[in-house]
Amino acid sequence: MEEKIPDPPPGTGPAGCKLWLSVVTDFGLDPHEELLLIQAVRCADRLDQMADALDGAPLTVANRHGDQVPHPLLVESRQQSQLLAKLLASLRLPSGEEDARPQRRGAARGSYGVRVAS
Repeated sequence: MEEKIPDPPPGTGPAGCKLWLSVVTDFGLDPHEELLLIQAVRCADRLDQMADALDGAPLTVANRHGDQVPHPLLVESRQQSQLLAKLLASLRLPSGEEDARPQRRGAARGSYGVRVAS
């Protein structure tokens, strides 16, 4: 029996849908991974919205002192791009050269097990 592919979250735009389907079609996600993917989908959609808003806009704007500063959406889009990269890295998806998902590793100090009362 073939497993049903979950629908993208409500309100997902074209970039988010493309990202969602590219991941859930090939990989089964744990609930915490699905939450990371939802945030990545929202981030991808925000990046598209900001790119549309910046289309033809000047790269700098005057602040309240009259100084030219980077357009606020440029700053925010850079931050969203970094966030998207971190979210996708957290999912540990293969780059396409591997057959399976990379090994999951614990935190820097190793994975934590269940404590046994002594």
